[in-house]
Amino acid sequence: MLKKWLSYIIPINIKTEKSFWSNTLEVTWANGELVLDSANTNYSYGSLQRILRIGLLKIGFDRIAKMDHILVLGVAGGSVIKTLVEEIAYSNKITGVEIDGNVIEMAKKYFELDKITNLEIVLDDAFEFVLKTKLKYDLVIIDIFQDTKMPNFLFESFFANRILEILNDNGLFLFNTMCLLEADNLRNATYLNQFDKSQVQVQTIPRIESHNEVIIVEKLSNHATS
Repeated sequence: MLKKWLSYIIPINIKTEKSFWSNTLEVTWANGELVLDSANTNYSYGSLQRILRIGLLKIGFDRIAKMDHILVLGVAGGSVIKTLVEEIAYSNKITGVEIDGNVIEMAKKYFELDKITNLEIVLDDAFEFVLKTKLKYDLVIIDIFQDTKMPNFLFESFFANRILEILNDNGLFLFNTMCLLEADNLRNATYLNQFDKSQVQVQTIPRIESHNEVIIVEKLSNHATS
């Protein structure tokens, strides 16, 4: 408890661990809450939780609470899952996909994700999981980073179309992106322009926490994927 109160003055690191995928993972008390960070960015809780919460608010907490199955690609410490369960009172199925086993162990130990009974965590590559899954989802949350970098496959039309295929009609995906350079702005603009606006509804929440742009895509009921 002392560390928690001292963290309002200065961040207090309680665990640092090496990761193949993110180089360094740190659990820190900051401003009275536990957060999970990589070397250069926030991974869970803190600013990231605020970013994704704004995206969920845009969709609507009441709407989300009625959904049957939510897929989270990129679990990290599980802050968006905590928002779903604790704030939205979402009680139906959540599947979380995370490639980094070290992250999953830290999420269980420090953030108690293993106590969420409606959550299934799958250790897998998000791209491979999306290709293999036979299920349909009402909401897909994409929050995948390797420190400050985002894998290229996230912005490929093949992946976006596959996400639409695994969504139910009127399902949505929420995509958290980071824009640090002008090239990232152009990347996002190109990504947004690929969608057929007669088949999907696209909206953005610009520059949350200065570098994050959240993209929300809704699959309209007449959408047909090939």
